[in-house]
Amino acid sequence: MDKVTIIIPFYNCTYISHAIQSALNQTYRNIEIIVVNDGSIQHNEKLERFRDQVTIISKTNGGTASALNAGLQAASGDFICWLSSDDIFLPQKVELQVAFMKEVGALISSTNFKLMNEDNVLTSSTLGFDNTDYLAFLKVMRRSCVINGCTVMMDKKLISQIGYFDEQLPSTQDYDYWLRVLCSDIKFYHYNQPLTHYRVHSKMGSETRKSSIGKEVKLVSKKYKRMMTQQIIQRIKNM
Repeated sequence: MDKVTIIIPFYNCTYISHAIQSALNQTYRNIEIIVVNDGSIQHNEKLERFRDQVTIISKTNGGTASALNAGLQAASGDFICWLSSDDIFLPQKVELQVAFMKEVGALISSTNFKLMNEDNVLTSSTLGFDNTDYLAFLKVMRRSCVINGCTVMMDKKLISQIGYFDEQLPSTQDYDYWLRVLCSDIKFYHYNQPLTHYRVHSKMGSETRKSSIGKEVKLVSKKYKRMMTQQIIQRIKNM
């Protein structure tokens, strides 16, 4: 049974216990959970009751990318997931996604998700980009990110090919990584089921850093525009 590592970056997030519990509630049993405490100064007491069930790595604050990289370096799993400290996985998330990836031979995949609020109440229908039309997917990804990072699972072998997250990017380290995958001609698969609940709240990074994220997205998009265009052209030629 392949081992799956769930990495949970944590920094001053009041919802951390919900995230950890959702990881512990997985129906897939061969799981290690790594919580990376990225220099948090609030809500650290919420980790205490989980110390016997998860691995906790403590480091100075360096941002989400550095926390993810610390988790990746410590991970012993064959497959790796990233769960934000304010989101939750549905119980069958890991089991279903591992089975899907093994069936199609994927190195990386995403799934659908739903939105929830501060009180864990669902506020949306199913969301996510079904990339059955892969050409349309590449065209959209060339401009902006339509992949929710917490829905992604990747084979650990991918790290040796793509490397780690760019720690110079405060907010778009995930978009940068997905583009590096696509530009390496690795297919990004999609499992068309909602397996994650993504929490929308006033203190989430996409809200507090909204003004800077747009600029960062444009910079990352520009960086990979030529290579992504080549991928699109090649895809059209192969049709």
